[in-house]
Amino acid sequence: MSAPPAATAWAQRPERSNMAMLRLMAWLSLRLGRPAGRALLHLIAAYFVAFSPAARRASRDYLPRALGRPARLADGYRQVFAFAATIHDRLYLLKDRFDLFDIDVDGAELLPAAGARGALLFGAHFGSFEVIRAVGRHQPGLRIALAMYEDNARRINTLLAAINPAARPEVIPLGRLDAMLRIRQCLDEGALVGVLADRSLSSDDRVAVPVLGSPAALPSGPFRMAAMLRAPVIFMAGLYHGGNRYTVRFRQLADFSATTRDSRAHDIDAAMRAYAAELETCCRAEPSNWFNFFPFWADPPPP
Repeated sequence: MSAPPAATAWAQRPERSNMAMLRLMAWLSLRLGRPAGRALLHLIAAYFVAFSPAARRASRDYLPRALGRPARLADGYRQVFAFAATIHDRLYLLKDRFDLFDIDVDGAELLPAAGARGALLFGAHFGSFEVIRAVGRHQPGLRIALAMYEDNARRINTLLAAINPAARPEVIPLGRLDAMLRIRQCLDEGALVGVLADRSLSSDDRVAVPVLGSPAALPSGPFRMAAMLRAPVIFMAGLYHGGNRYTVRFRQLADFSATTRDSRAHDIDAAMRAYAAELETCCRAEPSNWFNFFPFWADPPPP
């Protein structure tokens, strides 16, 4: 696989969220209840669809790939509404209001047993990550840390952390010199370390992997890190089915514990393709859960 030319469009795009609106929405939602807050989501989704042409273009590029047919306006609206709904539900998940949701777990047996070495959880900007951390809060002794580009979500995370400081996630900022050491320490202590492996701040570490019929530039950095740490890798996704229903999905991607210098390139390639295949499965199961609203593919969707 070779790296295609790709710009970090998602990092260069200015944040559209309005903190005053988010604070008002949080205040109303937590005091008037989830149904009243969800009523506001329709207005927010309609505004986003109407006044974000770049997001509409990205949606029109993605949806035919996942749906297997031309996308309609209603499909784009459902995608934006699902994005708003999962962010809205974070308000309640951070407040430990798990009673409001119907959450199924598929593949929990893949999670490391107590006392064992931890694992890397590779997800994507798909569905809800917060609902995955909810599994950790219901499973005694299960610790989940997040390795992420913290600056890109600082404003909204500040708001959400203010809602329930006790639920603020353990974050390992990527790009710092001690990031690898901290991740290794977490793994050695039996923790799960979550990484959203579909984006990168650099175009230098990307390779072309087929996703939904066309090559997509996926970052190889997370997979090279897993190989260096000789860690098992589990795919994760919190699928949003509408209403209050979620499914937390875990699938084994790779185990780099036996990787050698000679097999490293092959094992990384196989893990990236397995990751892309799981992502495709989730996209076809719940097309509206895809939250990469920027050009993700170099080629147009196949006919």
